[in-house]
Amino acid sequence: MKPDTKFLQRIKAIQESTNLELQKLSLPEEPRYLYDPVRYVLKGKGKRLRPILVHLTCDAFGVDEGDKMTTALAVELLHNFTLIHDDIMDQDDYRHGQKTVHKKWDESTAILSGDGVYIISQFLIAKVKTNPVEAINAFNKATLTVCEGQAYDKIYEENQQVTLDEYLLMVEKKTGVLLGVCAELGGILSNQTPEVRQRLKSYGINLGKAFQIQDDMLEIFSDPKTMGKSLGSDLTAGKQTALTILAREKYPEGWDILRNKLSEKTTEEAIPAFRKWLETHKIVSTVERLIATFVDAARKELNVVPKDKRYLLEHYTEMVLNRKK
Repeated sequence: MKPDTKFLQRIKAIQESTNLELQKLSLPEEPRYLYDPVRYVLKGKGKRLRPILVHLTCDAFGVDEGDKMTTALAVELLHNFTLIHDDIMDQDDYRHGQKTVHKKWDESTAILSGDGVYIISQFLIAKVKTNPVEAINAFNKATLTVCEGQAYDKIYEENQQVTLDEYLLMVEKKTGVLLGVCAELGGILSNQTPEVRQRLKSYGINLGKAFQIQDDMLEIFSDPKTMGKSLGSDLTAGKQTALTILAREKYPEGWDILRNKLSEKTTEEAIPAFRKWLETHKIVSTVERLIATFVDAARKELNVVPKDKRYLLEHYTEMVLNRKK
């Protein structure tokens, strides 16, 4: 399914309005130690995939315009809070085409500014007028689950016993749940039944799992200019991904030999060697099929969306699947 003009125009409009509203957020001038990095983060050129999903789900069910934008901004800030802290833990140098906060300033500044961004997200989600308590509970439950996912991500580093199922649980928590709550909030803000809300959440979770597996691949097969961030940090940190787990399970001896060789190389040297090995052993095609499985599961949940409103979410699903960064 190729994205049509109407869809592309809608996506561009959401991205532009999100960026505009982020710049319009009222922040104090002092202390600059806190608020300068927060402003810096809000000026970053992210893809705004999460606000887009909030908007499209809310559009499908006729949500109040104010609630829709407030919620979209809240989830984007929540996402950026996680990125600021993740970048510290992963020691990444670039994010959204600019230096990460801890590289532009320092780790203490980044920790504090990440906390500030999260608190602002709380102020925003508390402003919704329709089912505010349910919206806040869903938002905070998702936040804690994302933190659990990041904890598993750190626990699994250099753990050569991690299974594919354990990895998939980790990506569900780390990435899937945030996309899940974006769609779920559309159901909450439009007074949908618990069943519809759950299926919207399931749509986002499955799409998020596909997104994270794909992100792990792009970390190896993209380039820094396209991605707008540093590559290879997962490989350097010994993080477990679908690529590394399947490589280890299918070719244990060859994988051990490769790991030893990669450990002697710089990140820039290791990535091309890793790419070649994965392609030669057909790990890439196996992971691509895994991604397609979760995308198909996500598509099935869209049956709860009114048919005449569904096509934008169907296009969104394809956009996520076919992204290059």
